Amino acid sequence: MCEGSSCGPGQLCDGERCFSSVTVNRDTRIFTRGCLTGLEKSRRTCSTSPSDSYVIECCSHHMCNSNATADTLQPLLLTASNGRIKCMCEGSLCGPGKLCEGERCFSSVTVSRDTDILSRGCLTGLEKSRRICSTLPSDSYAIECCSHHLCNSNITADTLQPLLLTAADGHIKCICEGSSCGLGQLCDGERCFSSVTVNGDARVFTRGCLKGLEKSRMTCSTPPSVNYAIECCSHHMCNSNATADTLQPLLLTVPEREPVRHKAEALVVFVIGPFVVLALFSLLAVLVCRRLHQGRLERLHELDAEQGTIDGLIASNVGDNTLAELLDHSCTSGSGSGLPFLVQRTVARQISLVECVGKGRYGEVWRGQWQGENVAVKIFSSRDEKSWFRETEIYNTVLLRHENILGFIASDMTSRNSSTQLWLITHYHENGSLYDYLQRVAVETVDGLHMAASVASGLVHLHTEIFGTEGKPAIAHRDLKSKNILVKKDLRCCIADLGLAVTHSQSDNQLDVGNNPKVGTKRYMAPEVLDESIQTDCFDAYKRVDIWAFGLVLWEIARRTFRIVEEYKPPFYDLVPNDPSFDDMRKVVCMEQQRPFIPNRWFSDPTLSALVKLMRECWYQNPSARLTALRIKKTLDKIYSSLEKGKADC
Repeated sequence: MCEGSSCGPGQLCDGERCFSSVTVNRDTRIFTRGCLTGLEKSRRTCSTSPSDSYVIECCSHHMCNSNATADTLQPLLLTASNGRIKCMCEGSLCGPGKLCEGERCFSSVTVSRDTDILSRGCLTGLEKSRRICSTLPSDSYAIECCSHHLCNSNITADTLQPLLLTAADGHIKCICEGSSCGLGQLCDGERCFSSVTVNGDARVFTRGCLKGLEKSRMTCSTPPSVNYAIECCSHHMCNSNATADTLQPLLLTVPEREPVRHKAEALVVFVIGPFVVLALFSLLAVLVCRRLHQGRLERLHELDAEQGTIDGLIASNVGDNTLAELLDHSCTSGSGSGLPFLVQRTVARQISLVECVGKGRYGEVWRGQWQGENVAVKIFSSRDEKSWFRETEIYNTVLLRHENILGFIASDMTSRNSSTQLWLITHYHENGSLYDYLQRVAVETVDGLHMAASVASGLVHLHTEIFGTEGKPAIAHRDLKSKNILVKKDLRCCIADLGLAVTHSQSDNQLDVGNNPKVGTKRYMAPEVLDESIQTDCFDAYKRVDIWAFGLVLWEIARRTFRIVEEYKPPFYDLVPNDPSFDDMRKVVCMEQQRPFIPNRWFSDPTLSALVKLMRECWYQNPSARLTALRIKKTLDKIYSSLEKGKADC
């Protein structure tokens, strides 16, 4: 029950313990009831000794303070000022009578070999009472104290049972002390530990919990050294009595020895020997790498020789056809979203690189030309071979081609300048990425809506599974951001960079996450990715990650519309550094639950106000509450219709 100034509209509250208290202020009694949260706070508050102006009584079961009143607490004030109280006495220390006298009454339960042993009695001396009553509960012992006549008379072992600590999922409670501990002094884990580290003349003492059986085993099996020792145990609060002094004998002591004197020849061998061995290994590694590379080039040349006549036939068939004609033919033949594989190799080898238009961690993007037409050539660095392979695999999915997905032309592993290069050839869009475009240009509101709707349309196509013998699996992008969206000539957008994509097919319920260990861009990561709570075996979870990122892209577009133009800034520009770490983003997005800043003046424009509502429905902390891509697309179409209707009315 909750009663007093700190209580809300309801009369109930939740906590570890219930309390009732009375305060006397100038002959006025102020009665309060409520909850205590936190074991340390509960212990400290409930152990407060009564006085002639204040007394508190605590209990530990549901609604246990419901019958307490100022009148029932009044005797505690009187006895606190007039002398001792009588208590029920039960146990080995009790005399023939069942009553005893003291400052406080106590009831305790001790678990010994599955048997609960109940003790009741009196505590004399305020300091002793305070110390005993503040003893923390464990899995084998708990104590509860009270401060009025016969207040422990109704206490049984069953009423004290809930105070005993129980291990959830096999965990035990341990004392926690050190830099990694939170505000509380307890933690949960499989084992408790105490360790001491000697740093110069200083000893650093640490206590806490170990989680994970393998981690516990490895940590606890660490042998002691001159400056470090650890001791582990496996029952509740078992490290509560450990101190740096009790661990001191575990540290190894090193007896002083006579310094070993080596001859000059031996010292030369010791110093130069490792360098000689390292040089030999390095030479061997270079020879092996050169041999492997030479073999790779020879295989490529053999493939070229084998397919020479085929390439000639294909080249003659390609003839003067444009890329659009070739791609139209490939789509009707059902060969995926690009050209047939042999045609891909032929086209790739007829491309000339003109200029480098972008660089990044993945490699470089060049503008190239094939039979007078511009194409984009993404050249992957050798360490990103898995991204190249995954993107090639996704782009060759049947029925992937869509006006809002970057048009794929070809993929090839080619040898140039005595090195192997990984090429991905796509349509070329001279406006570049949405990120670059928004930095250069402020857009009309209508164009901004078209940009957002086209991205949503591309996302709908990716997320949707198409059934049939030549169907398309559902695809989640996993790295959606303004740098991975390209702006076409008509200011519509298309989604690019599918190197981290995940696919799912309902027919066999197979989730294919590829073989790429990379994760997405930290600035655009959803809360469940940052706090690692995402259901990695659930495809819908990956789609919801895309929706979060789309909301951030929508925010970037909205900032640059003509109605209320803001300077271009990336999401969370005012909350994290330019290159935020995983921890930076987790603190802002998960712990503080912050979202990109939205100025009040946006709400003066009905279109921007509607976009703000849409963004916020993409940014719910609970992933399942976010909108679907299809719902976003329909909402954007509705906002556009409202804008056009408003213009017509004017």
